[in-house]
Amino acid sequence: MARIVLKFGGTSVADLDRIKNVARHVKREVDAGHEVAVVVSAMSGKTNELVGWVQGAPKVVGANSPFYDAREYDAVVASGEQVTSGLLAITLQAMDINARSWQGWQIPIRTDNAHGAARILEIDGSDIIKRMGEGQVAVISGFQGLGPDNRIATLGRGGSDTSAVAIAAAVKADRCDIYTDVDGVYTTDPRIVPQARRLKKIAFEEMLEMASLGAKVLQVRSVELAMVHKVRTFVRSSFEDPDAPGMGDFLNPPGTLICDEDEIVEQEVVTGIAYAKDEAQISLRRLADRPGVSAAIFGPLAESHINVDMIVQNISEDGSKTDMTFTVPSGDVDKAIKVLGENKEKIGYDVVQNESGLVKVSVIGIGMRSHAGVAATAFKALADKGINIKAITTSEIKISILIDGPYAELAVRTLHSCYGLDKN
Repeated sequence: MARIVLKFGGTSVADLDRIKNVARHVKREVDAGHEVAVVVSAMSGKTNELVGWVQGAPKVVGANSPFYDAREYDAVVASGEQVTSGLLAITLQAMDINARSWQGWQIPIRTDNAHGAARILEIDGSDIIKRMGEGQVAVISGFQGLGPDNRIATLGRGGSDTSAVAIAAAVKADRCDIYTDVDGVYTTDPRIVPQARRLKKIAFEEMLEMASLGAKVLQVRSVELAMVHKVRTFVRSSFEDPDAPGMGDFLNPPGTLICDEDEIVEQEVVTGIAYAKDEAQISLRRLADRPGVSAAIFGPLAESHINVDMIVQNISEDGSKTDMTFTVPSGDVDKAIKVLGENKEKIGYDVVQNESGLVKVSVIGIGMRSHAGVAATAFKALADKGINIKAITTSEIKISILIDGPYAELAVRTLHSCYGLDKN
């Protein structure tokens, strides 16, 4: 017997028929004798609808300001998960399974006070563990917790993944299964490269890079938590027949295992290719090359919650001036330029330039640590296809390359092929 946390996303619980299918997955694990907790998202599209209602409420009364109380925002949008957890508990009870629903505040899941994007501080899993030991299935509303002001706080988009991994760590689960609309983690997006392969295993570090660099399978914070707490995590499909052969195999279920790299015997040089669209490049020209310039640029941007990624600095021949180029999401360009303009005197740049519609393509693999020439292979392959590189950043297990948007799919296919990821 093992202790398992199962998480089901919005498409998996989109209607009552799909909730019934989820209940069948839960029943399979209960019948196998496991202690089970389930974390659910809101029904597909429901969170967007609730957010729309929140944004529309001030306009109904003709308010001049579009702003609203973030605490009330959380009270509204957290209700989507509450509905789903109650419906799944009712469905399980109708199948003669002992189950009850839990809201984040009932456990409790303690968070900080950043309403709308709260971070989990601690979880008291003792009551859940006790109930699971008595044979009861805990059906938990994801995406939510209890802030220090004793009010509901939500964890931001994709927060149910984070809830599931955090709960798995709190109850010392043997495994956390993330059920979604894909059947695992692939070497790249199969919609771009039909030859993309599903990975049997991927290291925490690799998955963290994949998630942060454009892969949409898991939320970044959930992977961080899994890596810190060593929570073995499976990515599985909720749309496969719950009773199909092998679905209940505890040691080797279908899907992709995210685990410590020590569990991966044969490490590939490159594991996958990720990409992120809608990148923008901002350049500050003719800066004085002096201590404190970088802090003057990136400090105010960080305070404005603008995520800066690739950074490139070019020094003039006499060393007196420098150009600073960096990337931000396209949606943050106007905000970033406004912040830079407000700090122009302190920064001391001559002119600011920007370019949108760029794409970041990344090559990822823990095997890169011990192999030379990985970057050179990428650069030559892209050059042979006539793809110009605008910026490059590297780490031990990653190479990220900034290119023009129209070349995104060609670059992904080229890199996927040149590293042999097309092969079985």
